[in-house]
Amino acid sequence: MNNFFDFFREGIVEFLGYTGFANASWGNLIMILVGLLFITLAIVKDYEPLLLVPIGFGIILGNIPFTSGLQIGVYEDGSVLNYLYFGVLKGVYPPLIFLGIGAMTDFSALISNPKLILIGAAAQLGIFGAYAIALLLGFSSTEAGAIGIIGGADGPTAIFLSSKLAPSMMGAIAISAYSYMALVPVIQPPIMRLFTTQKERVIRMRPSRVVTHREKVLFPILCILLTAFLVPSGLPLLGMLFFGNLLKESSVTRRLANTASGPLIDIVTILIGLTVGCSTQANTFLRWESILIFILGAASFVIATAGGVLFVKFFNLFLKEGNKINPLIGNSGVSAVPDSARVSHIEGLKYDKTNYLLMHAMGPNVAGVIGSAVAAGILLSFLY
Repeated sequence: MNNFFDFFREGIVEFLGYTGFANASWGNLIMILVGLLFITLAIVKDYEPLLLVPIGFGIILGNIPFTSGLQIGVYEDGSVLNYLYFGVLKGVYPPLIFLGIGAMTDFSALISNPKLILIGAAAQLGIFGAYAIALLLGFSSTEAGAIGIIGGADGPTAIFLSSKLAPSMMGAIAISAYSYMALVPVIQPPIMRLFTTQKERVIRMRPSRVVTHREKVLFPILCILLTAFLVPSGLPLLGMLFFGNLLKESSVTRRLANTASGPLIDIVTILIGLTVGCSTQANTFLRWESILIFILGAASFVIATAGGVLFVKFFNLFLKEGNKINPLIGNSGVSAVPDSARVSHIEGLKYDKTNYLLMHAMGPNVAGVIGSAVAAGILLSFLY
């Protein structure tokens, strides 16, 4: 009988040793709270719920403590999560996301007013500004390049570049990029108000001209030829972006476009959000470098937003009355589509309830998507 109770007691002790309660650390608890915060922001505040809910739940999954060797963690070879994480680690998911983005994006606002692409280019100042600051803080050139891309406000681009340049920092960079994308409505308005005057905020822009079907079809073809020949290293992202757009605009591949912009991008968003969240295990994520990455990410967003707004103010010096651009759309060069364009529109309505800036803002907004992919290609060319 005593042998039975000893066996039973030893079994209970061994079982308890495998539980998360026995292996939990304060770091795990902190990260689980972060995951709960992400889910709360998504559900209560409606901040990018399609991104923050999978990422938040992934953070919780990734920080459930377990005994190593069970092949359940995202970093353990042979585990299910490790296989799913392969698409992040090898940069498979981001181009598929770009395929879906291209299939759901209307470039008409940019085609009708090509000079708006300059705003999207100016907003990429945040990438190179953060890159320079990261170098000054002691990060290596590859690490600085991966950190700088946060300023592009494009999660898939950040994941793609960091997977090549700084895989060990990919979790912190991805979480930072998606966090600030979700906080665009909070971060950008104060900067926009700071650098604009009351008179500038009520500038009315000319209505966009009607874009023909031929122009819409030719745009992705000409753009991929120009950008890919200029920056071949950006081909995985740019190629899929413009291929998706051609599927949409050709009018003969509607089924493929619907698949790319619907089920495919939804599936990949789930996988990329969940696995990126799981990669934030406390023992690899809670480091001083992660805090610096978050600070630099905030700086890059501020620089990108200010760069776009100030560029419009400078550009207006050379434009005649009636052709001037409302500088409130300068923020939309940050490629958080369509959130930054929506922020431009909402801010404009505060000062003139009949001044609709959304379609104008979509021009630099989609230009920012192209610009961030080109910037990623440039960094990859020099640093990889």
